[in-house]
Amino acid sequence: MATQVSQALGDGKHLLVQAGTGTGKSLAYLVPALLHHDRVVVATATLALQHQLVERDIPRLVEAIGDRVDATYAVLKGRGNYACLHRIREGVPDEQGALVDVPTGSMAEKVLELRAWAEKESEDSGTGERDNAPRHTDREWRQISVNHRECLGATKCPFAAECFAERAKEKAQRSHLIITNHSLLAIDAIEGVPMIPDYDAVVIDEAHELTARVTQAATDELAVNDIERASRRSQRWVEDESADALGEAADALAEAIEATSPGRIEGLSDQLGEALTLVRDAARKCLSAFPKEAPGGDGGDAGRTQAKGMVQEVFVNAERMAANLESDVLWLNEARDRIPARLHVAPLQVWGPMRDKLLTDKTAIFTSATLMLGGDFNAVAVSLGLKPTEREAPSRSGDVLPWRGIDVGSPFDYGQQAILYVARHLPPPGRDGLVKSQLDEICELVDAAGGRTLGLFSSRRAAETAAEVVRERLPHLTTLAQGDAQLPELAKQFVEDPHTCLFGTLSLWQGLDVPGETCQLVLIDRIPFPRPDDPLMSARQRAADKAGGNGFMQVAATHAALLLAQGAGRLIRTTSDRGVVAVLDPRLATARYGSFLKASLPPMWTTTDPALVRKALARLAEG
Repeated sequence: MATQVSQALGDGKHLLVQAGTGTGKSLAYLVPALLHHDRVVVATATLALQHQLVERDIPRLVEAIGDRVDATYAVLKGRGNYACLHRIREGVPDEQGALVDVPTGSMAEKVLELRAWAEKESEDSGTGERDNAPRHTDREWRQISVNHRECLGATKCPFAAECFAERAKEKAQRSHLIITNHSLLAIDAIEGVPMIPDYDAVVIDEAHELTARVTQAATDELAVNDIERASRRSQRWVEDESADALGEAADALAEAIEATSPGRIEGLSDQLGEALTLVRDAARKCLSAFPKEAPGGDGGDAGRTQAKGMVQEVFVNAERMAANLESDVLWLNEARDRIPARLHVAPLQVWGPMRDKLLTDKTAIFTSATLMLGGDFNAVAVSLGLKPTEREAPSRSGDVLPWRGIDVGSPFDYGQQAILYVARHLPPPGRDGLVKSQLDEICELVDAAGGRTLGLFSSRRAAETAAEVVRERLPHLTTLAQGDAQLPELAKQFVEDPHTCLFGTLSLWQGLDVPGETCQLVLIDRIPFPRPDDPLMSARQRAADKAGGNGFMQVAATHAALLLAQGAGRLIRTTSDRGVVAVLDPRLATARYGSFLKASLPPMWTTTDPALVRKALARLAEG
């Protein structure tokens, strides 16, 4: 892999590398990246991998290399990930935009602790990063941080010389290697907001996550209370009636949302279109009414900047939604549990912007344990902006972007270490959740394994139902369900006691690393197709059909294959692990698309015999 990465960095051809868990892929791209003549960015999807790179892999490499090459490196995150010294020292704007110095109520003690930590970080030349802060909630962190719209900027802030975010940028400017995340990469390269110093090449680890993160970074939201808050904050700074007009536009949008059905909005109704236009125009007028300089008062600039930033955000989002572009998907989320209804707008596809704004100018190395879906790289390559016809093209010419795809294999012998069991005898899953035969199957498998089970479910309701039944029928085992406690706490409990089951949904499919006898059975209740009412996925599927492709295979089956591969990957994490992946959805064995999904999984020994699997699990449990 290191040789291939080095070659790609040299000849400028893009590279897709499938590298299984345990292959040491981070070292295989870090060594060529450090040897490369120009700056390289490494982008990850998760904080866990970022920590592994920065705290373990890179320091060990730097120590080994010594001063033979430029081994300088820096971590770069979005501004909201750093404490803001101006907000800490000058106060936080209240609902009216006035600055308040000390928080009140139950949050006060925690916020004061965070402030003290940030000041100590500043004294000790620390990074001021959220990940290093004392334990806190999102709401508490917002009291000591700002987003990019609220920031006063390096030229106006009196604390710019000490600013953690500015220091991180300066360090990145001096570094050969920059470690960042997919979202920041997307904002810099695709949204065109300069966040990362100039670089020659990018290594994208956990690349199976990239299109989802780019979509997320390019998705905007708008709710009535966002507009009302922006209107209230503006009152103090705007002398004319424009702040009031913005509040009135919020009322018009509230009425339009009330008259709109939740779900995808394929054509703007006259009422919704007019309301969004009204909000856009009112926000534009309000922005132009802000004074150029804050009218007196220490710290006044921060309140004004925050208020103006909120109005700017309302303007940008309302403008995009009112445009109702064919390249965007607009939908309305239903209000529930005191969360107001929100409008969302997301790009119909992201491969075009990725191709034009990232792959045309840079060399990209994409790597992950799951890049080959259905047995080849095409599905993932297309989603990233590369064309199957460009594979192994001799060189860049015109608009051709050559790429290579390699699978470096795995240190694991899946045929010997793992069984894939498909419960062919069960009924296909329905819309009403788990039925008796599925719950019986779950209990029999868990009982045979003596716990040691990670249950991956398509919905929170299914996970909770299964947990309830297993607790009732197998009281001698400990059964945990996602939501019983914070995920790190549940994972710790799961690892410490082998006679434990952990049942949950999507965040367990990808983020959990539990090697050893803790996890000998991975249960998957159904093939994880996107929900039929998912506005973005259904729009993408229809667009693929309209373009003459197979929308189901290109969108739904590809999405399911990726998640199945990630879920099955929870089982074998070391060369000594053994176990069973049990899929309780017979369609994996009976449907035409089943072979595509199975070809996306590790090459496990496969069976549909429940008795054989129970015996295998029992032997492992006795083990």
